[in-house]
Amino acid sequence: MRAFITGGAGFIGSNLADSLLKRGYDVVVYDNFSTGHQRFIEHNLNNPAYHLVEADVLDKAILANSMRDCDIVFHFQANADVRGGIKNTLIDLEQNTIGTHNVLEAMKVNQIEKMVFASSATVYGDPEIIPTPETITPVQTSLYGASKYSAEAMIQAYCEYFEMKSWIFRFVSFMGPRYTHGVIFDFMKKLKQDPSSLHILGDGSQRKSYLHVEDGINAILLALEKSQDKVNIFNLGNKEWISVNDLADSLCSRLNLKDVEYTYSGGKRGWKGDTPFVHLDIQKISALGWKPRFSVKETIESTIHYLSVNEDLLFVRG
Repeated sequence: MRAFITGGAGFIGSNLADSLLKRGYDVVVYDNFSTGHQRFIEHNLNNPAYHLVEADVLDKAILANSMRDCDIVFHFQANADVRGGIKNTLIDLEQNTIGTHNVLEAMKVNQIEKMVFASSATVYGDPEIIPTPETITPVQTSLYGASKYSAEAMIQAYCEYFEMKSWIFRFVSFMGPRYTHGVIFDFMKKLKQDPSSLHILGDGSQRKSYLHVEDGINAILLALEKSQDKVNIFNLGNKEWISVNDLADSLCSRLNLKDVEYTYSGGKRGWKGDTPFVHLDIQKISALGWKPRFSVKETIESTIHYLSVNEDLLFVRG
C-alpha cells in the first residue's frame, strides 16, 4: 500500500507516517511546513519507502501530481488554531474546506477510492448530550468546527458521486510526542516567560478530555481495517476528563513551580466558539475492540515531558 498524508510533517501526521512505515506502507508526506517541523521527519528522509513533497494543498496541480500511484489518502492537513478564525475569517474556509475539496479532486483525478479524514470534536459545537455520540445533529459555534463539518459533508458527497469510501474521525485534542499547539503548549510557554503567574482563558472550570496520539492512531488504523461502510464516522476520545484548573495544577507541580498566581479572562468559555465541556461517547470505536492505553493523566504527563525535553519548540515560531 502507498499512503498519501497531507500534513504529514505535523504533530499527528508525522506520528501516523511512522506507524504506517512500521506496518510496511510506502508513505508520501505532503506538507507546507506552516506548522510542521523538519525534526519530526528527518529520521525518515533516508528511508526509500518515505517520500516528502513540500507544497500546499491549495496548489492543485502539485497536489494531484504528487498523489499519483497512491492507494489511500490520509487528509490530516488543516489550520491548527481553533481560535484563528476570529481574526481571519478566511483561514478555516481556505485551509480546511477548500483544502479538502482540492484533496478530493486530486483523488478523483488519480482514481483513489479511500480517504481517512481528521475531523474534530468542535463539529458538535456546544452539545446538550454529554458524552456526545456521533448521532446528534451538530449546531456550529465556531468557524473551525463549521469548516470541518462542511468538509465532512463534502467527503460524503464525493463518496456517493465517485464510489469512494471514507473514514471520518471526530476527536478530542491529541497530546503526546511532537505536540506543538494547545493548552499545555500555551501554558508552558507562558510559565517559561513568567513562572510566577499564569493567565487562563476562561474561568478554569472548563472540562476537557485528551487522547494520547499513539492511542488515536491505533484507533484510526483499527477502524480502517474493521469498518467497511461507504462512510464511517467515529468519535475518538478518552473515558476521562480534567478541568483546566486541575491541568494547570498538574503542570505547575510537574515543573516544580509553587505559588503560581492564576488570572482569568473570558468568562465561562474563554473565547467565542470554545466549548466548556468536551467529552465524547466512544462506544462505537470501542465496539471494534479498541480502548485507550493511556489515561488522561498519563497523556498530560507524556506531553509535559516531551515539551520539557524539547523546550525550544515553545519559541520556534514566536
